Amino acid sequence: MGGFGKEKVHPVIRSKHRDGTSTSKKRIQASTLMESPLHEKDQLQSVSSSMDSQIQSRCLVCLGNTSCRIVRSRTKLMNILIDKGKPQEAQLIFDSLTEEGHQPTLITYTTLLSVLTRQKRFKSIPLLISKLEKNGLKPDSVFFNAMINAFSESGNVKEAMKIFQHMKDRGCKPTASTFNTLIKGYGNAGMPDECLKLLDLMSQEENVKPNDRTFNILIRAWCNKKRITEAWNVVDKMAAYGLQPDVVTYNTLAKAYAENGETSRAEEMILEMQNNRVMPNERTCGIIINGYCKEGKMKDALRFLYTMRKHSVQPNLVIFNSLIKGFLDITDTDGVDEALTLMEEFGVKPDVVTFSTIMNAWSSVGLMDKCQEIFDDMEKAGIEPDIHAFSILAKGYVRAGEPEKAEALLTAMGKSGLRPNVVIFTTIISGWCSAGKMEYASRVFKKMRKMGISPNLKTFETLIWGYGEAKSPQKAEELLQIMEQMGISPAKSTVQLVADAWHAIGLANEAKRIKNDPEEAPKITVSTTEDEAAAAAAESLQRTYQKQNLKASYSDIPQMPGIAMTDQNGSGSASIRSRMIIKGPGFPSESLLTVTKSMFLAQASGFRVKKPSFICRTQFQGHVWVCGQCVNSCGLVFLT
Repeated sequence: MGGFGKEKVHPVIRSKHRDGTSTSKKRIQASTLMESPLHEKDQLQSVSSSMDSQIQSRCLVCLGNTSCRIVRSRTKLMNILIDKGKPQEAQLIFDSLTEEGHQPTLITYTTLLSVLTRQKRFKSIPLLISKLEKNGLKPDSVFFNAMINAFSESGNVKEAMKIFQHMKDRGCKPTASTFNTLIKGYGNAGMPDECLKLLDLMSQEENVKPNDRTFNILIRAWCNKKRITEAWNVVDKMAAYGLQPDVVTYNTLAKAYAENGETSRAEEMILEMQNNRVMPNERTCGIIINGYCKEGKMKDALRFLYTMRKHSVQPNLVIFNSLIKGFLDITDTDGVDEALTLMEEFGVKPDVVTFSTIMNAWSSVGLMDKCQEIFDDMEKAGIEPDIHAFSILAKGYVRAGEPEKAEALLTAMGKSGLRPNVVIFTTIISGWCSAGKMEYASRVFKKMRKMGISPNLKTFETLIWGYGEAKSPQKAEELLQIMEQMGISPAKSTVQLVADAWHAIGLANEAKRIKNDPEEAPKITVSTTEDEAAAAAAESLQRTYQKQNLKASYSDIPQMPGIAMTDQNGSGSASIRSRMIIKGPGFPSESLLTVTKSMFLAQASGFRVKKPSFICRTQFQGHVWVCGQCVNSCGLVFLT
């Protein structure tokens, strides 16, 4: 029978279970089946064939409409696998049920719906309703809500509304959760006006009333559009439904103010919260302190930290990391000292983000010996470095013109049990390209592919740029063929780099051939929207990397601006009184604050600060963490 991604089943001897199920003695393990991924077309066919097999069910318990123990246990196992982030294996469990002649229940199908959503196989989802009804099962509100959520998560709110209408046509009453999911979908799609229409529609439904979650979703939708006045109008509507704003409501508004550069208004809102008997929490205070840090108002940030005691809120690690980063941004040594001292007083232990923040400060000024020292202190403290910390080291060594040390990090990462990503490899390759050692860059590229890490467009553009600088346009053009073999389409900027390589050696006709010959030149991808913007940025190879916060726990820590000092001796650190965060056993040595202060002492002693000289910078696709911040594109720096 067909199934979700199963291999070809060989004839085997069958036997009967006590419950009357005819099954194969030969079991295929889920882990081995996952080795053959399906294409979407095959997946669509497998959904249909897997569920069609139920018509010929051979399980006597299932045929008797009795609760089957095997179906129940397998459904429970599917949920466990989903929670563990293994939807493909959960899918194979579903396949095994149909193969063995069992009939999945409505709960099993609802679980399968979650599996398809996690796998982003949204095209397979519409088939489920007809298959359910064909097998004598009636979808309930839980099932329909799961379908609506799937399409809302995919951004397809139009399809979500179709499911909503189908739900009502089948006589299934929508719940508050149904409307909340739809409102969230339209909010994520940037259509808060449609959210209000859904609120009105929700009010007309019998026995369905908006709840606090409904309004918080609506408020967030307006705040995401930076329309805070409309968000407050929604707050005013809550009273008409007998609801009061809660801490989530105020935190959403505070975040909107902070992101709009109006953190003082977020702080003023605390008084209104207290008047409404809503107490601020760590999240509230973190939003305000981070807002002040981003605005460069560190005195206000520190002042508010002291007022947190009045609100009975203890500052957490994220808040202290924000403070440290904020003081580093404005090179305020005393502020860093005070933040570290307060950290000790409150008994807050440093984490990898704390160390990475200071590492990045040293890396930005080119003092990689100090950066490495902080990294070593982190390991001595028993804090395991993550890929973000290694990314800082790699980027720093490349900036410092030491690509051999950057490449050595690959071995160190392996010993730490970390797998380098495409961005780290591309950064290392760029270091060798900048040094003019293309044989070394090629070696790293081969190592990357050997480890099963696929190069992206920016990896190839880096190599092409390197070969262009090395006056090897033939090798640059050969990379276009490799890209084609790997299914990576060149952008306009990619072809321009190859053309520039030919121009560099005076062969203008070859450059023209690459750019204009429709038969010989590679097929160019014409990008739109975000892709077009990325291609335009890469075309000049002179833009700094753009930053985007993706993870709430690290979003409070902005990226360090790059600066460089002419004197890199780091002198003067011994003259500053060292105060470390925690002095007990198992915690970092006193050098964390010492080396941090010495960097700023060097600046205060009259050393000239200048911007580093870059040949060019180019954007890189993929995610890289720097100082606890998820960056959507890593800036690759080619140094003289």
